[in-house]
Amino acid sequence: MTKIVSLGAGRMGRGIAHVFAYAGYDVKIVDFKERPARESEVLLADAKGEIKENLDFLISLNVLTKDDAAATLTRVTGIPVADAEDCLSEADYVFEGVPETLEAKKDAIGRVSKIMKPQGVLASTTSTILSTTLAEFSLRPSHFMNAHFLNPAYLIPLVEVSPSDQTEEAVTSRFIDLLKDVGKVPVRCKAAPGYIVPRLQSLVMSEACRMVEQGVATAEDIDSAVRCGFGLRFATMGPLEFVDWGGLDILYYANRYLSAELGERYQAPPIVDKLMEEGHLGIKTGRGMYDFSGLDVDAYRTEKLSTFVALLKHLDLMPQPAQNRE
Repeated sequence: MTKIVSLGAGRMGRGIAHVFAYAGYDVKIVDFKERPARESEVLLADAKGEIKENLDFLISLNVLTKDDAAATLTRVTGIPVADAEDCLSEADYVFEGVPETLEAKKDAIGRVSKIMKPQGVLASTTSTILSTTLAEFSLRPSHFMNAHFLNPAYLIPLVEVSPSDQTEEAVTSRFIDLLKDVGKVPVRCKAAPGYIVPRLQSLVMSEACRMVEQGVATAEDIDSAVRCGFGLRFATMGPLEFVDWGGLDILYYANRYLSAELGERYQAPPIVDKLMEEGHLGIKTGRGMYDFSGLDVDAYRTEKLSTFVALLKHLDLMPQPAQNRE
């Protein structure tokens, strides 16, 4: 059985332990901070208690049975730092989830990499610090990478996997397979500030705040616009799919207008200008950000719109025909 350790008993550590225990793995939550024994005991009990609360929530939604939840909980064990060396030395995968400071990460990664077996994989879960920076703190950077889970980790499928330049390719491949095995959707990205999701959502959230500040709309109306429009679109297709769906030329001309009115932050990147010059505008030309030359475009359109309609129905947002409104 693959041995999993969740290093840190905070929110992320608890969520990751939930993920793997739910999928059938035995998981150790290690409180890696030196503290009085009683404090550690209380913290670890609270961690397991939160996992139980989340399992009970899933039971209330008929996602799993009480027996499933009880079995999941038995797979989670809390370990204080004083007793952690054995489980860390035997671990196949350690997920580091200590506080989001460079000092805390350096200390934890350095100490753990001294204890782990040669083939054990250590993954940080930072949302901000580059994997290339953190790899310098490991004694075995070939078996180190970052795995950014999104909160709540036990529900959100995505994990952003960012190996460093020193990570062995075989190690990354096995790690991605492990994540798929527990039902996650891993995506791979280079070490870059904000990775993928934090970088995108930071822009959106900042612009939403700016619109409130400028009196463009109320917070309530902006959030309604996202929930009932913007968010719905991007729940069914990614932003680059959407560029190709509507046409890259639409983005090109919209950015020209918006950058003139609102500033440089709306300036299109060079790749948009390049594709525009080459006439690669998306689905309608057979190529854009994606290559559609070998795709059944009609089937693709049907699949996307069917998913969109299903989502509208689920959210009770599907427009009703006249006879149903009378």
